[in-house]
Amino acid sequence: MAQTLADTAPTGDHSDTRQVGETLRLRRQMRGMSLKQVAEPAGISVGMLSQVERGLVAPSIKTLRAICAAMDMPVNWLFHRDGENGGQAAEFVVPANARRSLTYLDGALTKELLTPDTQPQIQMLRFVMKPGATSGEPYSNAEGGKCGLVVAGTLGLELNGVEMQINTGDSFAFPASSLVRFWTIGEETCEVIWVVAPATV
Repeated sequence: MAQTLADTAPTGDHSDTRQVGETLRLRRQMRGMSLKQVAEPAGISVGMLSQVERGLVAPSIKTLRAICAAMDMPVNWLFHRDGENGGQAAEFVVPANARRSLTYLDGALTKELLTPDTQPQIQMLRFVMKPGATSGEPYSNAEGGKCGLVVAGTLGLELNGVEMQINTGDSFAFPASSLVRFWTIGEETCEVIWVVAPATV
């Protein structure tokens, strides 16, 4: 799909444009996606996406949303409020009030990212699961490992068809290639710290 002038916006604050482009590039690389794999579903050219990632072009809101959608990434992940997670610390630190989150099942399951995209070798998340919340069908990853700690409530965990009950204070670990499914047991909200290596979300 060819770009028109309406598909891009003039570069205003060059530092903001570079920051948005760098965040998109890190996100794409963390997901293990090629430029083509993002550009095609976003309806833009590979060249256009490359320019956006390098901070040479500021995409329109429409294009930005399409790029983020192709990577399952909310647009607001690209932006931080003034004073939050700035400077060199942004590479290593995620302040509590700057966590990015995804919600599923009408808010029954919330995933908060606790690690920055600059560290793709490992990822830590906080799951908050209301009663009845479930991850859905079993899934797996090609490589790496996963582990977690149940901070509150009770977690149901299925690995390769075997179901287990993980209570508050219990921890677990398994190969990422295992077929996994998880859910809340009981009427108490379940909170889990979940670690994945390499990063996948």
